Amino acid sequence: MTANEPAGRPDRRRTGRWAALAATVVLAAAVTTPSAAAGTGQEADAQRICEIRTGVSHTDHTGRTFSTDLYCENAVADVFAGPQNYGTVIAKLATTLSWFVCWETGELHAGGNRIWYYTQGDRILNWPLRKGWGYVPAFSLWTTEDPFPGLPPCVPSLKEKAGPAGRS
Repeated sequence: MTANEPAGRPDRRRTGRWAALAATVVLAAAVTTPSAAAGTGQEADAQRICEIRTGVSHTDHTGRTFSTDLYCENAVADVFAGPQNYGTVIAKLATTLSWFVCWETGELHAGGNRIWYYTQGDRILNWPLRKGWGYVPAFSLWTTEDPFPGLPPCVPSLKEKAGPAGRS
């Protein structure tokens, strides 16, 4: 209490300073501490589902059967007739956890590589005889590397190119 202040009343300037200090501390903590829901990116990647499964059975529209798949989180995405950008969209991945049976090299896409994953879309948009089977660019999947280790190439001769050449 100061000499100019009536008895029994707190110093408003001092209270205002404490409130400003407390607000600054709370704001600084909110800015520098990532929320548990958002994660820092590394936590989000660690929690993502992306694994090879064996003993599964998927048969595409041509009759080819696949017994291994990549079960992985993905973005809602277009499924293209071939591994190229701006091709015919034949289906849509409407779910964010899907399976992919093989990979192929194709056109360079927004993810910065040429890897495309072969799958069956959830919703058929064009070419119903294909039953939604087509390609999704690798950047639509939450993979740690492309092609994903353990997933076979769609064309067996690509197996030799799975290293750095396949990632270009």
